Amino acid sequence: MSHILHPSGSGRASGGMQRRRVVAAAGALLLGSLVTAPALAQPDWPAGKVITWVVPYPPGGSTDVLGRNVAQRVGTSLGTNVIVDNKAGATGTIGAAYVAKAAPDGYTLLGTSIGPQAIAPHLMGKLPYDPIAGFEPVAIIGTIPHILVVGLGQPFQTVAELVAAAKAQPGQLAFASGGNGTILQMQGELLQQQTGARFIHVPYKGDTPALQDTLAGQVQFMFAPVAAALPHVQAGKLRALAVTSAQRLKALPNVPTMGEVGMKDFVVEQWQAVFAPARTPEALVQRLNQEINGALKDPAVTALADKLGVTLVGGTPRQLGDLQKADSAKWARVIKDGNIKAE
Repeated sequence: MSHILHPSGSGRASGGMQRRRVVAAAGALLLGSLVTAPALAQPDWPAGKVITWVVPYPPGGSTDVLGRNVAQRVGTSLGTNVIVDNKAGATGTIGAAYVAKAAPDGYTLLGTSIGPQAIAPHLMGKLPYDPIAGFEPVAIIGTIPHILVVGLGQPFQTVAELVAAAKAQPGQLAFASGGNGTILQMQGELLQQQTGARFIHVPYKGDTPALQDTLAGQVQFMFAPVAAALPHVQAGKLRALAVTSAQRLKALPNVPTMGEVGMKDFVVEQWQAVFAPARTPEALVQRLNQEINGALKDPAVTALADKLGVTLVGGTPRQLGDLQKADSAKWARVIKDGNIKAE
């Protein structure tokens, strides 16, 4: 305090030095904020740059078709182009790994489904990405329930009859799926674990050939996506025994849920969602979430979702993160208890 009580040359010099230190410190803080602010907030994003929306499946599936429509509307709203890049292979894990390694700058997104993010990690062993720590959840696009269907040539009229027949002939009845590690396979495995029945799993290269062989009676049953199975059920070519949603489907009011036929905790819905690479700034995640939620309200998107059998959801990034963690834990138990291995 001496320089304040006794103004002198030395006191003034000390005060000036102190002020310079304060100014220098403030300048350093300002410079630091100028350097880090664009990386954290990126107020000019997307600045006309192209955003890549990676779909880890071949073109034509519901994740691809619906994702393209949502991506297009997000791009229009942001004033930029959002291109869809199909990086298929290894049950979706190739595309997921690509996005996990991408720069966390909001220009690379993963439009995916439950498989690579909640099932494959427990089925395939070590993956080149962490499905939870390697991503920032952005938004749920929608969910797809399934229908347990049998061909008309099968004698089963109810789930109970199917299970009873399987118990009477252990390992003789077969169920189809769109491939190893898919949510369709997991439902067949869950049915075995809950009932004690033993089935043969027959994996196909996609849902369509699996459904074709179910129609033809080559396999006894399958859990099929609503959009794929419903036209055949309504045309009288497939028999629906139960649905995997929590409530009965409006299109099939007389078909019970799995819960109603005695299967506890058998609510299974294949979700579609968007993720960004880990460490993507929260401001960008929130903006993307806002844009996707907006796109889900577009009449054209809602009409397409109805056609594909998708229930649009939206919601917050946290809701997606919670859903992913819950399903990951659920299918980890099923895979472990069933000693299921990737083939």
